[in-house]
This record gives sequence, C-alpha cells and structure tokens, in this order.
Amino acid sequence: MNRKILINAVGHETRVAILEDGQLVELMYERPETRRMVGDIYLGRVEAVLPGIQAAFVDIGTEKAGFLHASDIAEPDRDDDSGGYTPIQDLVEQGDEILVQITKEPIGTKGPRVTNEVSIPGRFLVWMPYGDRVGVSRKIDDEGERDRLRDMARELLDDGPGGVIVRTVGEELTRETFEQELRTLQGTWEKIQERAEGMSAPSMVYEEAKLISGIIRDVFSEQVDLLTVDSPELAHEIKSYLGQVNPDLVNRVQVYRKDVPIFDDYGIEEEIRGAFRRKVGLASGGHIIIESTEALVAVDVNTGRYTGKKDPEETILRTNLDAAKEISRQLRLRDIGGIIVCDFIDMEKEEYRDRVQNEMKTWLGRDRARTKVFGISELGLLEMSRQRVRPNLYQAMTERCPSCEGTGRVLAPETLVRRIERAVRRAASKGEDRKLTIRVHPEVALYLLEDERGFLGRMKEEAGIQLDVRDDPLMPMGEYRLLAAPSDQDVTSRYAVA
Repeated sequence: MNRKILINAVGHETRVAILEDGQLVELMYERPETRRMVGDIYLGRVEAVLPGIQAAFVDIGTEKAGFLHASDIAEPDRDDDSGGYTPIQDLVEQGDEILVQITKEPIGTKGPRVTNEVSIPGRFLVWMPYGDRVGVSRKIDDEGERDRLRDMARELLDDGPGGVIVRTVGEELTRETFEQELRTLQGTWEKIQERAEGMSAPSMVYEEAKLISGIIRDVFSEQVDLLTVDSPELAHEIKSYLGQVNPDLVNRVQVYRKDVPIFDDYGIEEEIRGAFRRKVGLASGGHIIIESTEALVAVDVNTGRYTGKKDPEETILRTNLDAAKEISRQLRLRDIGGIIVCDFIDMEKEEYRDRVQNEMKTWLGRDRARTKVFGISELGLLEMSRQRVRPNLYQAMTERCPSCEGTGRVLAPETLVRRIERAVRRAASKGEDRKLTIRVHPEVALYLLEDERGFLGRMKEEAGIQLDVRDDPLMPMGEYRLLAAPSDQDVTSRYAVA
C-alpha cells in the first residue's frame, strides 16, 4: 500500500490529507478559532455529583462542564477485567478539585467527556501515571516482538507506579530509545503536577500537541512513503523534529513548489466536496446512501445500474464487497463515530455474508479509530461502532439550514400556497384586514402567478380580501409573510396556524 500525507498550510486554516493508494481516506483541519481539545489536561472543580447516572460534572473553564463517569476515575486497586467500579459518590464530592483529561470534544448539546485516568503520549510510548499495566499496540502483529517490548517495559518500570502502552511506531524499538522517551514522559507528568499545585480550578495545565505536531508524532512512520507540505518553513520544522527522533524519515519530507494549489493538484478538493454528499458511487456501478440521525448513522447499499451478467447472487456479492470497502473509507474520511448500521443487499448464503463481514473488518483494520463489527443478520444488516472523539466532518464544517431546520426538505410550493389560503380565510373570518400582501420566495411567487393564476381572483371573490404578491429572495422557500396595507405591518401570526 502506498501511503502519503499532504499538508496544506498556506492560508487561514491548516489541512492534512492522508492518501492510501491515491485515495483520500482521512482529512483533518485546524483553524485559529477552533482549537482541538482532546488530550488537554485541566485542573477542574466538581460542580455536581449525580449517583443516579454514576457521573459528575466538572467545571474546567469551558462553556459546558465536562462529563466524568465513575469508571473514568483512577483507582489503583480496581480490577478492570471485572467491569466493576466504586460508586461515584464515594470518590468525589461537590467542590473537589481534580485533574482531568479531555477524551471527547463537545458534540451538539453535550459537553466534553473527561477522564481522571490521565495519559501522556509520546512518539513511541503512552505513559499512564495512574495505570498499572503494560500494553502493546494490536497493530504490531509479530508475537515475538510483542513479547520483547512487553518484557522491556516491565523491566524498565520495575514494579514502580504507572503503566505504559507501546505504540505501533514503537515496533523494533531499542532499549535506549524506550528508556529515553519514558523518562521524558515521566518528566512531563511531574511538571504537570507541579503546575497544577500552583493553580486554582478551573485552569488548563497541559495542552496537547497541535494538529501538525500530532500528525508527525502519531501518523508519520516507516509505513508512510512521502510527506508533502506547501510551506518551506513548516517543512524545515518537521525535518528538525524528525532529525532528533527518527532521522531515517527526513528524506521522505518534501516541499511542494508548484503554482497549482497542492490539494487541487492531487484532486483532493473534489473528494472533499464529495464527503458532504449523501450518495457515493461504487466501483462496480452501485452506490451507497449515508444518512445521519441523532441516534445513529445508517448506510444503505444499492446495486444501481450494476446488474452483472448471469448470477444475481454474484452480482449482489460483488456490490456488497465494493460497498464494504467504500463504507470503511467514508467512515474514516467523514470521521463518523458512534453506532453505525449498514443495510447491505440481502444475501441468502451465509458464506457470502461472512465474506462481506470479513471484508469490512479488513478495511477497518487500517482505521486509527477503534471499531467493533458485529455479524450480518439475515436481513443484511451489519451493526458496528466507531470511536467518536470530536464532531464529524459534516457537523464541524456545516451548519443547520435555516429553511429546512436540518430535515433536508422544505414545503413544496403547492403545500405552502394551501397554507396561505387557509390563513387568508382566517383573516376574512376575523374581518380585521381587507387588503394583504403575500411575501414569499421568488420560486413560490412564480408558482402562484403561473400555476395558480386564478388564486388571487378566487380569494377576492370567496373571501373578500384583495391580495398582492411580493417576491423576496431572502425569504426561506417554505415560509411566507402576510403584510397588512397600507403600513406593511406583519400580521402573519394573527392568521397562521401550524
């Protein structure tokens, strides 16, 4: 697999695109006004303790309080395998000061999710001051290498406090480098503690690395063939950092010098536009439809124009296999998290359902976010979950439509005209206004004057009210206003009924 990282750092926002075999699979961006919060550590104050949901709300100085569940409070003697935890009311009280780290950004009406089980990430290791276990990334497949890294970690920790996780890029890590980074991370934690002691809650005591720093630390490894950046200054900073931690990667960093913008040159802009569309085409000719709801994300698979040649079962299997690959890519690209239900085309053979499920798992194996896939039912439904730490791309880069209120639909002109008609008849029954102006969107005005030419005359004859039509391009498609002559006073609320 050919893997590239493209960084567009020219302009007001910084964008990072990750390509696999020439296809965009991840997009991250950072703007000065929208700082990323995941990983930041705060000295917070417990605002409220709610035993009913076993959680506490912690004031960390942000707009919304952080949500802290009892299971996210460090307990040295707790057995995580048992799934049990001490009741929240026995761990914290209102007014307590506590160190917490953000694990999920605020999403919608929810504040940030926080944990007291702090972790400090480095390039090769993650240091957990309150932990007591040694872990190795599941993406390191070699069992012998996993055992070597685990033994090395236990030896260096020497039954002392804290735990450590070896990251994927830590494969073949030497003892010297391991020990050096471990000491650095432990030193960072000591500084955090010292800083917290001199502060009063709520205060930030540690800020996680910025977007580019985090990408270089977490993603740029031997598995990446090339990193291209359109800023010579940023390229120099990246090379300087790599020269200290991994000199072998320095030559894989190059500066983009063409006149054409870097994302245009690689076709990224068009792919970004496609990430906001409901319908996504498949290589076979079929397509998928992606719909987001409050509770979950639904993905529907269709054969479209793809009908195959002979065997309909083979046609369905081919479409579903293509869909499994594309769904996995779209989840990463759009950064969709939470519960996801994929409605594959029904397959009668259990063997085919297993193949599609395994295909899904294979492609999701490339995902940096944690995923869990359940079996495909006889109805063709596959349930899965994907780690969610921040609003997805669609939520972060769009806003609710003031016309449709997020439904994606507005009233048809004929429906709106019927509402106007009922409002006019109410006005006639009250006898307060005999001359009204209807203010509507130009398309609705056009419909009134062309498709319902007799409407105005009929209303004058039947209701005794003289009507004029005024088009207003600023009016939402599904709304109208009734204005009373001669003052143009808005009297819509008098006569409109939902």
